[in-house]
Amino acid sequence: MTDQELKEIPPKLAEDPSSDLGFGRVVSEQRQLRLLNRDGSFNVQKRGRGLRTFLAYSNLVSTTWSRFFIFVAAVYLTLNGCFAVLYDACGPGGLVNTLNTGINTPFLKAFFFSIHTSATIGYGSTVPVGLATNILVALESVVSLLGLAVVTGLVFARFSRPVADILFSQNAVMSWIGNHRAFEFRIINARNNQIIDLHVRLLVSRFEPNASGTLIRRYYPLSLERESVVFFPLSWTIVHIIDKDSPLYGVTQDQLCAAGAEFLILLTGMDETFSQVVNARSSYRANEIIWDAKFTDIFVYDPEGRMAGIDLKRFHDTARISTPP
Repeated sequence: MTDQELKEIPPKLAEDPSSDLGFGRVVSEQRQLRLLNRDGSFNVQKRGRGLRTFLAYSNLVSTTWSRFFIFVAAVYLTLNGCFAVLYDACGPGGLVNTLNTGINTPFLKAFFFSIHTSATIGYGSTVPVGLATNILVALESVVSLLGLAVVTGLVFARFSRPVADILFSQNAVMSWIGNHRAFEFRIINARNNQIIDLHVRLLVSRFEPNASGTLIRRYYPLSLERESVVFFPLSWTIVHIIDKDSPLYGVTQDQLCAAGAEFLILLTGMDETFSQVVNARSSYRANEIIWDAKFTDIFVYDPEGRMAGIDLKRFHDTARISTPP
């Protein structure tokens, strides 16, 4: 699609379409960069703070479980290794074996003694001798006690932190409602907790030529058929009707792809279990939209015709529909 064809996209009405929503000019100018990943994360990396950034409380609480456990294991082994070096520096008489443990290497003997001390196991096969060694034992006891308290607090915070697990449909669709096109996507709560007073905001970003002909990214809010629901026990198909007031009115599939369009979604609701606000984010790019399609029915009915549940295996399924005359 050429720049001239992009200029043929009809002008739309929107409040402050040049607003960058907080992405900034540099990020907004990146045509190939996705503003929001499908999992809601941003494509912006903060560098320069190194380990300090990773050790921040907010990062330790929100990072993945695999990274968290790797971090805890690395810190645990490093601390015990450091104390093992200090024990070994106290000399061969600092740690005395009362039993034959089968470990003759001084460092390994000190390392496993450090583990026994930090975990308060106390097998009694290795005994600290001398003032310096016993001071190290006392110091390690305090460090291990504080470390256990910190790790316990982080694990509890990770388990107790309310997180919305909203499942978005794999694709959005351009369907039809009467004689109007409609942009639609489907969401469902993937957990058993209840989310109430759920609100949704939908925006579209695309590149458009300015007065000088330079392509810049603009953002348009999209009005929805329903912007909120009080209760969210089932799935919710969110619909934007493309009428004459819509920023998408008259825009074709090729124009949407050529303009680098991306639909940005923000969900905000109240977690009933924790009585705290939770949110979820996602986006759809133009090539992730299926045109002239609709979502298939996911409701399951009992023999008497009553709705008995939802079949999540059909949640992402779509079906082709004919274009109205």
